[in-house]
Amino acid sequence: MTTRTPGAQTGIPPSGSHGGDGARVAAALGIDPASMIDLSASMNPFAPDVAALLADLLRRAGSAVHRYPDPTGATIALADAIGADADQLVLTNGGAEAIALTAAHLRVGNVIEPEFSLYRRHLTAVDPAAARWRSNPSNPLGQLAAPEDTAGVWDEAFYPIATGRWTRGDAGAWQLGSLTKLWNCPGLRLGYVIAPTADEAHAIRHRQPRWSVNGLALAALPELLAVTDLPSWSAQINTLRHGFATALRGVGFHVTDTDSNWLLVHHANLRVTLAGHGVLVRDCSTFGLAGVHRVALPPPHHFDRVLEAFASVHAR
Repeated sequence: MTTRTPGAQTGIPPSGSHGGDGARVAAALGIDPASMIDLSASMNPFAPDVAALLADLLRRAGSAVHRYPDPTGATIALADAIGADADQLVLTNGGAEAIALTAAHLRVGNVIEPEFSLYRRHLTAVDPAAARWRSNPSNPLGQLAAPEDTAGVWDEAFYPIATGRWTRGDAGAWQLGSLTKLWNCPGLRLGYVIAPTADEAHAIRHRQPRWSVNGLALAALPELLAVTDLPSWSAQINTLRHGFATALRGVGFHVTDTDSNWLLVHHANLRVTLAGHGVLVRDCSTFGLAGVHRVALPPPHHFDRVLEAFASVHAR
């Protein structure tokens, strides 16, 4: 891995509205994308090896890619795991499609900033009098909602990671999920909508393009459920987060802890300077939080390298 000088970092593209742009930044730096540790998208650092599972699945059930996909079995499997009614659950092509489909159905919602940008992008209108769209834990602040808090739409992309449970299960509310985050498989694309009623779930299915979720993802879903351990993952993430926060403070950074699988680090221009050391973080200026960066927890095998990069930045 090549460490770049500050003068070589000026061509780094600005942060996008979502994160996960490690390949784009690596291309701008002229380094191998595989050498970039991308902490701009917050994934489960203890997720199973999805690539290995898919390779084995293709050997055993490669015919899935030669048929039009049928989501019925995978839908029932996920509903059983969550404890939801399968008639109310719709599998989607990632959490982003879950948001887009629900927003197109509801059309109007209330969004209180700072909040995940895809809600405003897909809602027809934002109205303070409408039902609130709310990420839980909040993105980017990372705080869990209080038990007495309410929302019309709960985006629970990070809820299982933070709590060790699938959902709050609020009756009458929409619940959106991202298996992409839980299983660290952003290229596979798996998410879901749990609608308040079976009729509203039917409306979402009617709006969704046919065969939206590919056959390989559907075949992998039950096998990934079989190796999912939410309580253990959540406990490990809690331990890793506290250790990471302590280590960053130890090398001089101002850190705000969260309830989720990332930290907020306060430091000007951190994204650009860290990128020169092969580590990418999420600049929160697009959330209106200048000088704040959302930093996903690194997998344990990358912990020392990430901490070394942070220490080098602070020493400058």
